[in-house]
Amino acid sequence: MLKYTPDHEWLRQDGDEIVVGITAHASEQLGDVVFVELPEVGREVDTGEEIVVIESVKAASDIVAPLAGVITAVNDALPDTPGLVNDDPLTAWFFRIKPSNPDLSGFLDEDAYQQLIG
Repeated sequence: MLKYTPDHEWLRQDGDEIVVGITAHASEQLGDVVFVELPEVGREVDTGEEIVVIESVKAASDIVAPLAGVITAVNDALPDTPGLVNDDPLTAWFFRIKPSNPDLSGFLDEDAYQQLIG
């Protein structure tokens, strides 16, 4: 089950880690993604810290850490093929994080996210 942030990120729990990507809505708003810079594995991050740079033909944007924790993996395919984000945003994850607090109850569910994007 996916959870969402108001910043248009999706979160999926996988064991004691959280997989993070951007929503289809965010991908559509960005347009064709041409560059992705991912965080380093092992990096400790705080909630709200800018950790991914994503650039499209329309804009440059930062993706923030939705939770504090340690980056455990990154999607190595994205820097070489950033268009994967446009092809299928729900499988083109950016990073995995082992959060200090894995509670996702404060995030939006599908219905609440759909209301947000209207």
